[in-house]
Amino acid sequence: MERSKMLNKHWDSIFADKKDHQLGWYEKDINQTLKFIDTTINFSVSNHTVFLPGVGTSLLVDELIMRGANLILNDISEEALNKLKIRINKISNDKNKIHWLHHNIAQRLPINIPLCDVWIDRAVLHFLLTEDDINGYFQNLHSFVKSKGYVLLAEFSVYGASKCAGLELHRYSLEEMTERMGIDFKLLNYENYTFINPSGNSRPYIYTLFQRQ
Repeated sequence: MERSKMLNKHWDSIFADKKDHQLGWYEKDINQTLKFIDTTINFSVSNHTVFLPGVGTSLLVDELIMRGANLILNDISEEALNKLKIRINKISNDKNKIHWLHHNIAQRLPINIPLCDVWIDRAVLHFLLTEDDINGYFQNLHSFVKSKGYVLLAEFSVYGASKCAGLELHRYSLEEMTERMGIDFKLLNYENYTFINPSGNSRPYIYTLFQRQ
C-alpha cells in the first residue's frame, strides 16, 4: 500500500507540474489507436462500454465521447482525473455515461463497475514491474472484459526505452504479451510502431489487439 501511495504522489506531481503537451506520452494525433479500435465495434449501432485503465488526460476520451461510448476512466493520479474532468465537462452533458475511478490498476477493481466491451491501454501496463502487480493487472482485465470483448494493449516494445517519467519499465514482446493474455483471448492484429514524443525522441511501441473467445 505504501508503494501505491508513493506512485500516487509521483504521478500527481507530474500532472500538476506539466501541461498536457509537455508530457512525454502526449499524443495530439490519436489515429494510431483509432485505427485498431475502428476494426472492433460499431459505436453507431448501440452504446458500448470502454475501459481505460490509465486514462491520464488522453485526447482519446474526447473522441470516444463524440462516438457515444459509455466510459470507465481510471487513473492512479487524482490530479490527472481532475484535469480531465474540467476538460470533459465542456463537451459532455450526459454524466451517467462516465464512471470515474481513482485506482491502482494492479490492485483488485471494485466489483460495482460495469463490464466493458473494449479495454484500451496505451502506456500503462509497462509501468508494472513485479509479478504480483502484472498478475493483478491481468486478473482485472480477465474479470471485466465481456465475452467477445476486445483488448488493445500499446506498450513499450523490447526495443523501447528502459525508463519513462523517471520510472523503470517492463518492456514487451509479442510473445510475452500473447502468453500473459492467455488462451481465452485470440490475437487479431499487432504492429510495431514508433511514436515520436513531444521532445522529438523515438519511442518504439508494440500494439496488440485481442478478442475474448
